[in-house]
Amino acid sequence: MANTKLTAPFYTKLAMVLISLIALFYIAILGKSILAPLIFGVLFAMLLLPLAHILETKLHLPRSLASIVSVLLLVLSIALILYLVGAQISTLTEDWPLFKQQVVSSLNDLQHWISAKFHIRIKQQNTYLDSATSKLLATGSSVLGSAVLSISSLMLFLVFIMFDTFFLLYYRRLIVKFLVSVFKEENAVTVYDIIAHIQSRIRQYILGLVLEMVIVAAATSLALWILGVKYAILLGLLTGLFNVIPYIGIITAMVLSTLVTFATAGAAKMLIVAGTIFGIHLIDANILLPIIVGSKVRINALITVLGVIVGGSVWGITGTFLAIPVIAMTKIIFDRIEPLKPWGMLLGDEKDEKEPEPLKKEIKEEGERDPARHDPDQGHAAPQ
Repeated sequence: MANTKLTAPFYTKLAMVLISLIALFYIAILGKSILAPLIFGVLFAMLLLPLAHILETKLHLPRSLASIVSVLLLVLSIALILYLVGAQISTLTEDWPLFKQQVVSSLNDLQHWISAKFHIRIKQQNTYLDSATSKLLATGSSVLGSAVLSISSLMLFLVFIMFDTFFLLYYRRLIVKFLVSVFKEENAVTVYDIIAHIQSRIRQYILGLVLEMVIVAAATSLALWILGVKYAILLGLLTGLFNVIPYIGIITAMVLSTLVTFATAGAAKMLIVAGTIFGIHLIDANILLPIIVGSKVRINALITVLGVIVGGSVWGITGTFLAIPVIAMTKIIFDRIEPLKPWGMLLGDEKDEKEPEPLKKEIKEEGERDPARHDPDQGHAAPQ
């Protein structure tokens, strides 16, 4: 009897894909507290792999100590950025009376405008404001409690990220062996190829993102300083940091910058600041982003926007940060598995260049001789 290959009809495949997506998002929502720090840990571990390898090979540090030193350097770098931003924000307290005076003056002007246009007396408006203020104060304790809980949750979240990063660096060879062992032996070279390209692509993406952030922050600070805007450095730092979030971040940075400028310099300069930040964003989106970051991830704009929206709806701010790297890793996997190549094509761009060859010759030879000895750091055999 001849062997016949059974092919499922289209509607069956579609139903399976939809069920898989629903299950995936359901698991992502339920496992946010575990998966989000783990994915951040994976990204940071990929970024720190070269440093950990140098500490192990050049300075001959044990793998555990090299992993700890790498994580500590990452923590110090993040703490330095937060210190710079915090030091700039602390200077805002000096102008708090000016902020208060500007807000009160703007509210008075707004009340007179409402009174003239809508014939609502200022006394009635004050009554509405007093009522809203009293309700806000009534819920102030619960809001304060939620804020304290959010800060404590954030600190715990950061601690989990650092622990995950350390363990991923320490057990990286074990993880590679596990991934190779899960699949058939003839697929070992493909698994190595996926791991190598994910490491390289994500590392380049993160470094490109940091470089883009520095350039945008410096350009914004310089432009606002030339315009004579107060707190130009602070506004530049905030614009650079928020620019990490695609599309949404620049809008948030523009709103914060215009509010601070309005409180310190008035409405006229506020419009100039908004136009300046928008102009820098156009240069960044059309010149810097494609050159520095876009070539590293090769994801089309539609998938980028949808990914940010879906990530934000599933995991909030965390999801907006993780959407692009997760999609980039997914595309690398899809591009190297034959049945999933159409999905990788959907995620990519029409101008996407041809993917590089699966692996270097020496990697392939080492993998064929002894897959268990593959080193995820350099893509060649490593001593046990």
